[in-house]
Amino acid sequence: MLNKPLFSSSAYENERGSALVYILIAIALLAALTVSFMQPSSQQTSSQNSFKSIAALQGQINTIRSAIQSCALKYPRGDKSAALTAEEPDANIRYPITPNSNYFPTAGNYRAPNRNVEYIKCPGNNDGSPEQHRALFGGASGQFMPPPPDLFEAWQYYNGSDGVYFWTRTTKSDAFLRTALEKLDDNFSECEADVIDSTSSATDLDDDAITSCPSGNLCFRVWMISNSPAGQHQDTAANCHL
Repeated sequence: MLNKPLFSSSAYENERGSALVYILIAIALLAALTVSFMQPSSQQTSSQNSFKSIAALQGQINTIRSAIQSCALKYPRGDKSAALTAEEPDANIRYPITPNSNYFPTAGNYRAPNRNVEYIKCPGNNDGSPEQHRALFGGASGQFMPPPPDLFEAWQYYNGSDGVYFWTRTTKSDAFLRTALEKLDDNFSECEADVIDSTSSATDLDDDAITSCPSGNLCFRVWMISNSPAGQHQDTAANCHL
């Protein structure tokens, strides 16, 4: 009597079919990996640089907004002094005043040399006189403003008739920077931030032409309050000033 085979021919064929499926899957995965490694190194570098720029800018934006909002919540009355109204009639008194405003006394380092965010102070939290606002960033506050991200200039600040905002700029023409700013803008609501392209000519950032994005620059601005009657916000279709 012939011995019965351990495996039928149909079972053997099924095993062969299963093995073939696994082989095809392995080949497909290997092909996908090969394609990814064959991408131009310049493209990979550009993507990495774009990601780094977005992360660095977003981190600093969060730091600045958190400090400003914390001040406004802790000192909701801000600074209501008559002198402030005379020097900065359009300023929102609950938010930091432009750091180099003539409202601040020159003695005691209260008046900053420029508009840089690192110099903004908290209205309502003063050292004695109403105009002696304490700094938001520095050793005394426990909050520190890091240097601007690579390829970008220091953040600047505005508080006036158009609202309250801060912005940074770059003179570099690297393509990944524009991509980074556009992707960063997508992280915000329509009226919360905007990209200003001044590569050809300067762009006024406010209705009174006090601040601008200089010619040859690409700027990124974040709004705390937007009330510009002429709609200086770049997302004009969204009526961001209403």
